[in-house]
Amino acid sequence: MTLNQPLTLPCGATLPNRLSKAAMTEGLADARGVPTEELTRLYGVWSDGGCGMLLSGNLQIDADHLERPGNVILDRELNDAERAAYQRWTAAGTRNGNHFWAQISHAGRQTFKIVNPSPKAPSAVKLGLPGGQFGEPVALEDAEIEDIIARFVRAVRICKDVGFTGVQIHGAHGYLISQFLSPRSNQRTDRWGGSLENRARLLLEVIKQSRAAVGPEFPISVKLNSADFQKGGFAFEDSQQVVAWLQERGVDLIEISGGTYEQPKLLGIEGMEPADAPVLGPGVAASTVAREAYFVDFAKAMKGSVDVPLMVTGGFRSRAAMEQAVESGAADVIGLGRPLCVAPDGAKSLLEGADSLPTVEKELSLLPGPLKFLEGIKAIRAMAGFATQFWFYVQIYAMGRTGKTDPGVSVFSAWRAVEKEHARRMKLRKAP
Repeated sequence: MTLNQPLTLPCGATLPNRLSKAAMTEGLADARGVPTEELTRLYGVWSDGGCGMLLSGNLQIDADHLERPGNVILDRELNDAERAAYQRWTAAGTRNGNHFWAQISHAGRQTFKIVNPSPKAPSAVKLGLPGGQFGEPVALEDAEIEDIIARFVRAVRICKDVGFTGVQIHGAHGYLISQFLSPRSNQRTDRWGGSLENRARLLLEVIKQSRAAVGPEFPISVKLNSADFQKGGFAFEDSQQVVAWLQERGVDLIEISGGTYEQPKLLGIEGMEPADAPVLGPGVAASTVAREAYFVDFAKAMKGSVDVPLMVTGGFRSRAAMEQAVESGAADVIGLGRPLCVAPDGAKSLLEGADSLPTVEKELSLLPGPLKFLEGIKAIRAMAGFATQFWFYVQIYAMGRTGKTDPGVSVFSAWRAVEKEHARRMKLRKAP
């Protein structure tokens, strides 16, 4: 079958099949951000699950800019005990001959207020979400941006040293690099803002210096928005140009996604404002498979101008749609996320001929049926979206702690459990 075929990357590394576990936040590091037994157990389960590649959740390069409490933090050189913890994690994550890549990130203004009430960002443009969960950002100084580049490069080097078989630089979903790429959140007038070349400078410098640090044979990938789906944001034509620049700089794989916290297209749900529909260009029509997989047509349009392998994540559930995406040339690798939180061996099932993966997200809701109309209110819709995500967080917690999922938990209970866990972890971080 198509999905069983190996893929050789430009650097020479080979993925054993076309399925990848997409990056999903785990929240299972210790108070210092070091990998734990829970993370090791979790990735052992996923390694057993059949994917040719696993992507970790966010490894943060700055302890003050976490995507959430419990992120792994790689902001320093490791001592012997920390290095051993990482090596146990990567050994478990590669125990079935699959790749295990680290996703390296900085949350920027999408840092929750409980972590940092004044996060750094390209410009002092606050996130447009209700509820007061995110603070007022502070614009970065030039020297701070140079330091961020050095932090990314150090993290890439350390990841290679501790046994990851590749890395992914997170340039999507509204995190810091994505914030720089978007003219809506990047209103700078210096060398880091204005033109697309300036807005992409941070990402391109990270790639250039990382490649110099780890050599030509170590896989370096990027996660990039096809578009932000917001008026005035990072547009599809911008994404096409950035992909071409990344190919010139020797990137081995680009994962095509889309959206931000304000416009969560990555989750297939409605944002806080009407989505801006990017134009793909002449001759690119919406495909049948795109009704299931959100970003496949964006990848297909990019394939006309670049040769770098592309990974598409978001919405895939049926084997037929995955095979069609690969056979049509729209995608070289299929990313699987939420289904692997309820069926961690889902990739193995697909490779053995199963027709589809679970679609449990269609059955999840914070509000009972008679109250669903309340999701017409923006603040409640945002809250319900986060709560549904927290249900998947609880499945990850359960696999890390017991090796098994906990599908019987309600969305409301999951929401409460994750909020409680975040508070506990913040208390541990602040302890002397």
